[in-house]
Amino acid sequence: MSDKSVEDYLTEGIYGVRRPKEAERIEYLGTLRERIVLALTIGQVMTDSGLSYLEQAMIQHQDTKLLINGHVANRFLKEEKALADKYNIPFTTITNNESDTNIGAVLTYDYAIDKEDIFMEEEPQKKEKIEKTDDHTETGTIFSKIKQWFQK
Repeated sequence: MSDKSVEDYLTEGIYGVRRPKEAERIEYLGTLRERIVLALTIGQVMTDSGLSYLEQAMIQHQDTKLLINGHVANRFLKEEKALADKYNIPFTTITNNESDTNIGAVLTYDYAIDKEDIFMEEEPQKKEKIEKTDDHTETGTIFSKIKQWFQK
């Protein structure tokens, strides 16, 4: 017999059964990290910078499903939904008002695959631009920094 107390039964009755890794489920739109093929941030979804990665992943993994963050406006999700329809991959919009995550879309299985790298790699050109702007702003006068603000 299990060693549950009356308090444990009352807590389960009020709040439901505790699921393992609840914080991870909140972060990844209701799924676990070990099931994810590709995760895109909200910024990547809104700028469509991850569409080619998402399409490649959908081609390689036909039995997946797409989970979409419901806090992202529908106008930014048209291409992702069109890709899911093109490759017959079901998609679900997940809206959890009680939690906040920076994940915009997740391509996932119903079982664990333990993929090492689930996030899209940042393009090398963008990394170089960031490094150049960081180096340039550290040296120089205050007037050159103000001038750079107006040039952007």
